[in-house]
Amino acid sequence: MPLLEAATEWYGQRYGLQLDPACEALTLIGAQEGLGHALMAVADVGDAILMTSVAYPSYFGAVQVAGLVPVYMPLGPDFLPLLDALPEADLARAKVMLLNYPNNPTSAVATTAFFQRAVDLCRQHGILLIHDNPYVDLVFGDEPSPSPLCLPGGRDCVLELFSFAKSFHLGGFRLGFALGNRHAISSLEALKAPLDFNQYKGIMRMGVTCLKLPHEVARRDALVWQRRAAAMVAALKEAGYEASMPVAGMYLWLKLPDGVDDVSFCQRLVAQSGVALSPGQGFGPGGRGYVRVALVQPEEVLATCAAKIIAAMGQA
Repeated sequence: MPLLEAATEWYGQRYGLQLDPACEALTLIGAQEGLGHALMAVADVGDAILMTSVAYPSYFGAVQVAGLVPVYMPLGPDFLPLLDALPEADLARAKVMLLNYPNNPTSAVATTAFFQRAVDLCRQHGILLIHDNPYVDLVFGDEPSPSPLCLPGGRDCVLELFSFAKSFHLGGFRLGFALGNRHAISSLEALKAPLDFNQYKGIMRMGVTCLKLPHEVARRDALVWQRRAAAMVAALKEAGYEASMPVAGMYLWLKLPDGVDDVSFCQRLVAQSGVALSPGQGFGPGGRGYVRVALVQPEEVLATCAAKIIAAMGQA
């Protein structure tokens, strides 16, 4: 309970909504575990799930394990789903909508207006909106990234998942928490009870300490990703590639020249130059023809890598 109390206090301070730690919060063994179990807890085999065709790879496996039928939402140029383009038939048969903003791999960020539209749509059609939010602190601006849970109607239809891996560098300790709709929380808790145990209390105490840290700590780390993104974008532009500066995250999502296979490109690039990128196909069917750059090196290394990436594109 101390971790859940700290989690709801943290959320209330950031978004102005005070949740009940007894029934609107649940400890997770990482957000990835939470999502996998949540899909099994709130939907039945054969139910439809609305999701994006470009997503974190584990989503596709979790959907398959839960026996759900993926319905891919069309994406706009900002990599946000075109909610108003969803057919009524798909909305009628969907039990879950799965979103993730700030996004992996595209680094796209959703607006409050977008999330409000998603909440309204899910309430109207009896859909649970699951928002996977591990990158909540990796925004480059001064304003916090929007959360659908705190919006009007959010409490009725939103389950939001948070992780300590990105904000507080506790990835190997596997700790997270779920906040939101009490019925979804209750179903998830009932499923988890016979399948796993809570984390070791020492790890949960670490989580409490993290949530009580000044926000400037996470903000300082976000600025590291911002500087690296700026360096990589500048180097790409200098080499002749018009990359866009992201507003959050730790990745760049780059479009390859038309007709270039992303898997073959990545294989050739790492063999010839030692630069390893992730092929877009690994992030779903909508990722073909793209590559993801992880900004996990200092600025000077990223600048050198940018020149090698563009040179390889010219050879493709």
